[in-house]
Amino acid sequence: MRGFLQRPRLCRQTLDWRAYSVRNMGSTTTGVLYALTVASSPARPAPEDALQKSHHAQSGFRNPWERRVTGKANVPDTTGPTVPVQKPEFLPSRDTPNLRATWLGHACYYVEFPGGLRAIFDPVLEERCGPYNMLGPKRYTDAPCQITDIPVIDAVFISHNHYDHLSYPGVMEIAKKHPNCHFFTPLGVKSWFARCGIENVTELDWWDERDITLSPSMEKATHVEAVGESNSIAAEIKGRIGFLPAQHVSARTPFDRYQTLWGSWSLESGGKKVYFTGDTGYRKVPELPEGEDDHDPKHNFPICPAFKQVGEFRGPFDLGLIPIGAYAPRHVWSAAHADPHDAVEIFMDTKCKKALGMHWGTWVLTEEDVLEPPEKLKTALKAFDMPEKGVFDVLNIGESREY
Repeated sequence: MRGFLQRPRLCRQTLDWRAYSVRNMGSTTTGVLYALTVASSPARPAPEDALQKSHHAQSGFRNPWERRVTGKANVPDTTGPTVPVQKPEFLPSRDTPNLRATWLGHACYYVEFPGGLRAIFDPVLEERCGPYNMLGPKRYTDAPCQITDIPVIDAVFISHNHYDHLSYPGVMEIAKKHPNCHFFTPLGVKSWFARCGIENVTELDWWDERDITLSPSMEKATHVEAVGESNSIAAEIKGRIGFLPAQHVSARTPFDRYQTLWGSWSLESGGKKVYFTGDTGYRKVPELPEGEDDHDPKHNFPICPAFKQVGEFRGPFDLGLIPIGAYAPRHVWSAAHADPHDAVEIFMDTKCKKALGMHWGTWVLTEEDVLEPPEKLKTALKAFDMPEKGVFDVLNIGESREY
């Protein structure tokens, strides 16, 4: 109809307000052409669970607080004392007759091999496991040391790219203090290191193996050579590494889920062999009635077959470093995180002679009480007719054990 103003048009992401005149109102107002653009805002602090995207469901979305408002969720009490923390004692030289493993909290182990090789797994010693050291869960136990306190690091092994296993400040500190150190990653993670300016990186697929050699002329340098192609006659320290399967997932942001690989590691040197499980589940448990044990013999939930394959094709191992925490509620976490009963089964499947627990005692990631994992481990060992101590043990943070 004539005399009425036409609506301004909305063209995609730009609001184009075309000039028009308003008449019979005593004045004339002339519009100005505006264009709206959208840009990312600077990162700011957010709640600790913001990056977990717990409101995302497998299909659609959900209210992440449902378990809490219905009274089903357990909020772990981190009031001290919890897990004892002690200052680690690293060996003064490479000359050692035994295998030695030191737990540095969560999934981080420093391993000293007979013959001199020094390796660290999933080094994250920051206060928070999240971007910028501002987001993500905060430690309820202190780190036993800093990266700069570790005298020698020849090789770093990363299981996957989650923030509690791959730390930007951590790898940068290692690269700075130990410039000849070599980093080993799953497929797809090498490019992240390249963006950090770190070039000494080898990425592997499941079941890939590499021989490594430390030459006397380059005391701290780790030379990576294809299997069967090592011809260095001056080698002082040798080892063989392998990347192996695990049942987990990867993501560094909300947009890169499953874009890089995850897995476990085997490392053999000086006549000793270690299996580092990384972060893994073992079975898939559906939601059960409150209080029902998903390990009851009446249940027959499917398990991951990869660990028996690891034991068959790469075992036995002198020592297994196996996760025992971050498992509750089971219907949510069982596919990604092993509980203590699962951990004992992984121990047996992979043919480890001895084991140490990990992936607990550092950050609250799930609902179980913070001191529950080692107690449940004792119960699981008893169920399998194993001694509570001496076979599959739990250390204090910063404590070492020799084998």
